[in-house]
Amino acid sequence: MRFLTIVRHAEAAPAGPDGDDFHRSLTERGREQCAQLRTWASDATALGAYGPCTALVSAATRTRQTFLASFDETPFVQSHETSSLIYNGRRDVTAEDVLIDLQAIDPVTTSLLVVAHNPTVTELLFALAGELPSSARDGSPLASAYVLAIETDQSVGLARYRLVNEFIPA
Repeated sequence: MRFLTIVRHAEAAPAGPDGDDFHRSLTERGREQCAQLRTWASDATALGAYGPCTALVSAATRTRQTFLASFDETPFVQSHETSSLIYNGRRDVTAEDVLIDLQAIDPVTTSLLVVAHNPTVTELLFALAGELPSSARDGSPLASAYVLAIETDQSVGLARYRLVNEFIPA
């Protein structure tokens, strides 16, 4: 069995007076949320049990910072790619857009991880799981991680996957 872990970035500062959303950085609370994700990702009985992963990370500052603080150089992540196409600050990004980028990097030998933004994260979770867990019904919480099961020899795509776990920082 392989897994797809869907993560919403940690808390970021609001956009500045110039309205620059792309370069928003994590807040202190966001860094604390990343520390919790890192603890889970480093624990082979928690999120770490669903790796190693090939990761797809939105190119926005807050998602790259979330990835670096939470997952970089942990046994959970084997390799990663960034994508400007899954940043939804400049255009609407659909679940299908994320899946296209995931398919392009899916080696079908590791699990997958995506670090992205709402509402896309919630839409992706709904499209793949068929329903939202109660924790995501009002949108995926900041720094949340949802794990879906994928058949070992199956490339990721628009299909139904079973939600096997969720990790929500306090």
